[in-house]
Amino acid sequence: MSTKTKPEWAFALSLTGGILMLLSSGVMSLWFMGGGFGMMSGFSGMMGGMMGGIGAPLGFMMLLPLIGIASGVLVVTGAILLNSRSSEHTTWGTIILVFSIVSFLGMGGFLIGAILGIIGGALSVSWTPPST
Repeated sequence: MSTKTKPEWAFALSLTGGILMLLSSGVMSLWFMGGGFGMMSGFSGMMGGMMGGIGAPLGFMMLLPLIGIASGVLVVTGAILLNSRSSEHTTWGTIILVFSIVSFLGMGGFLIGAILGIIGGALSVSWTPPST
């Protein structure tokens, strides 16, 4: 029986979740920040589309990818620091948990990323280092 000196599953799940959060937020930012595809890219149709009619809700929607990107960066950073500083597993697990929940605002890594981050953060918080 081998003892694990690092929370490997927590690291792997959190890192995967954070990467998915970054990918989904990147896709969402392309969509909302004018990089849409097709004839009516950027929601600007022949008569102004959504940009001309309802600017405030769309402005809020443009903020969501930024929240998702920030959450993804913090979850990936927390996962890397969890792997390198496993003695502080509770701190990094809490950061991973909080920002995985916040990432639901920015599409949550196609939702599976947020779920993986929550599971990884919970595993990190509940992990107990091997006794020597």
